[in-house]
Amino acid sequence: MPNALIIRTAGTNCDVELAHAFQLAGATPVTHHLNELINQPQLIEQADLIGFPGGFSYGDDIAAGRIFANRVRHRLTEALLDAVQCSVPMIGICNGFQVLVKIGLLPDPATLQPGGSGKQTVTLADNTCGRFVDEWVGLTVPGDTNCIWTRDTDGQVNLKSLDLPIAHGEGRFVVDNDDRLRALRENGQIAFRYAASGADDVSFTGNPNGSVDNIAGICDPTGTILGLMPHPERFTHVTNHPLWTRLPELVSETPAGLRLFENAVAFAKAKEEKRRAQPHVHDAATI
Repeated sequence: MPNALIIRTAGTNCDVELAHAFQLAGATPVTHHLNELINQPQLIEQADLIGFPGGFSYGDDIAAGRIFANRVRHRLTEALLDAVQCSVPMIGICNGFQVLVKIGLLPDPATLQPGGSGKQTVTLADNTCGRFVDEWVGLTVPGDTNCIWTRDTDGQVNLKSLDLPIAHGEGRFVVDNDDRLRALRENGQIAFRYAASGADDVSFTGNPNGSVDNIAGICDPTGTILGLMPHPERFTHVTNHPLWTRLPELVSETPAGLRLFENAVAFAKAKEEKRRAQPHVHDAATI
């Protein structure tokens, strides 16, 4: 079973739910405090998947996710870039999404490579409504997204629309300029958009925070790194859905949140099977 590394720190409060989601999807969750990883960055090498959970890391002082991101960026960038090079799927949910964009792993980890600008180009700002929002929202998945978290192992998008809960005060996705937004669209990096209604025409709030282009989540150019404000780890059982008793079709379906994790775990398993199937190259001196 693939190992799913979950990185927690002071103030994170969704790490247990994230571990549960990975376990249900067929992975073995392993949770480490950020301090442990800073002292032993080699632990990241053992991860087949990596998760940054939601919560209020370090009390969201300065800005949501800023302190968590700075500690990671200054101490673990090299280890995480090695994981990126190995196509290790990563997910950042809510506060974890805020962390990923402030580290620079989203929208493109190439900016962290030698010669990269290192500049943050997107962020999650205060909701336009000026308050914390806690509710379920409807989401749509663009058909041209590169995101492996919404695709099966054949590359087909198997999640078209879904409902997920949100809980944030700084979830408004913004970009530094129009060219950046155009690039996200053209590169297939928009993973989720807020929809006017949820699945099966069940009305949920549309864009709850004023995000540009209704963007609820993005991925990196390869599609392996995903950041989103809604919480898929909170919809891994049918009964998590507030309308499950009125939507009988939900009972026969895998909860949409869980399917994201199943897709990523399947990707990790397929990658490992492919690696094992490749013939080993022996050093001529040892033959």
